[in-house]
Amino acid sequence: MGFSIDLIPRHSPMSPLYNSEMTQTELVKSAAMRSIARSKLLDFIGQNESSSPLPSPPSPSLPSPPSSSSSSSAESAITPVPDHGEYLMRFSLGTPQVERLAIFDTGSDLSWVQCSPCKTCYPQDAPLYDPTQSSTYMEVACDSQACTLIPQNKRDCGNSRQCIYLQQYGGSSITIGRLGSDTVSFGSTTGQAATFPESVFGCAFYSNFTFEISSKANGIVGLGPGPLSLASQLGEQTGHKFSYCMVPFSSTSSGKLKFGSYPSQSPTNGVVSTPFVINPSLPSYYLLNLEGITVGQKNVLTGQSGGNIIIDSVPILTHLEQRIYAAFISSVKEAFNVEAAEDAPNPFEFCVRNPSSLNFPEFVFHFTGADVVLNPNNMFIALDNNLICMTVVPTTGISIFGNWAQIDFQVEYDLAARKVSFAPTNCSSY
Repeated sequence: MGFSIDLIPRHSPMSPLYNSEMTQTELVKSAAMRSIARSKLLDFIGQNESSSPLPSPPSPSLPSPPSSSSSSSAESAITPVPDHGEYLMRFSLGTPQVERLAIFDTGSDLSWVQCSPCKTCYPQDAPLYDPTQSSTYMEVACDSQACTLIPQNKRDCGNSRQCIYLQQYGGSSITIGRLGSDTVSFGSTTGQAATFPESVFGCAFYSNFTFEISSKANGIVGLGPGPLSLASQLGEQTGHKFSYCMVPFSSTSSGKLKFGSYPSQSPTNGVVSTPFVINPSLPSYYLLNLEGITVGQKNVLTGQSGGNIIIDSVPILTHLEQRIYAAFISSVKEAFNVEAAEDAPNPFEFCVRNPSSLNFPEFVFHFTGADVVLNPNNMFIALDNNLICMTVVPTTGISIFGNWAQIDFQVEYDLAARKVSFAPTNCSSY
């Protein structure tokens, strides 16, 4: 089966986070800073997964977190976490259905929402999800297959033998909850709802961090490659495929998230595919192999194989490992043959003025088996004062292919064939 739902850009008028007082430049700068935070988070996760294991989760009774009655101690326990999430999506949980608004994330596996009762939860506008009010909710036992799919150092067993999970988002920022299963439903854009019983998700009862968007977003929908991600759980019914189509920043349309194969009207010309791999240090992310980048007549080769760049739905910027970035930006400057603006706003590295007078070179990202041709709108962001800034920045961690580079592509993930495909598409009219 196949169905599609709206992907809501967080900055658009369709989003509950819409702020009409912010200019497009302010919105772009804010999104760029979140992109940097995402890169740093990935660096942290990679270092910690590959070195020392995480501590065991606190016991289900959670004696250590502050009580909700002690406002000062509770406030001191709240630590910041990267406020990631450029797209939101709606889905419903339980019987009867309760609608939730969540962050769309291809870099997470387990989907979760905040549940009642909660010892320490971040504030949200919607009531906490109450699993006792759903006739189809079931707790997942410690000895179940679903529980054992959670890494051993991130799960525990409750007093009633229920599965307790822990998710870490950097430093000491964690969320803990019970693993449960319930009916997940989507209101399809084609008018036909899609319902999936016994879907496993996290019912969070402790979160020691806060999102800026937490008052509106009730959790995260994980579409990573792991067995507990929503994409993997729906695999049999959706042919193990999902795709998204992200709209330009200035578009008044929503993007689309589709489960199942390409629709018949989808473009076939220009579709290219590349394998994805999974790195044990970053098991929730899809890694592609970037062999090189063409800038005009220049080729920048990475000299790497086996998976060296994450494709990510969350950060708007593309982050390149410093050695590759240095060669890439050198080719860019040579191709433009203009002076870079000295007042490039943080976190952008390369900006130029008067874009109407520039001749843009061709940019091609050469993934293994797939040459993805990007247009200037994928590579540059327009800011105030007739300034445009490149959407590629250096990183000290792993490279990331950000979502600005993916705008106006239908990007399909085939979990069975372990490949990612790119099809040039007008996503605003998709």
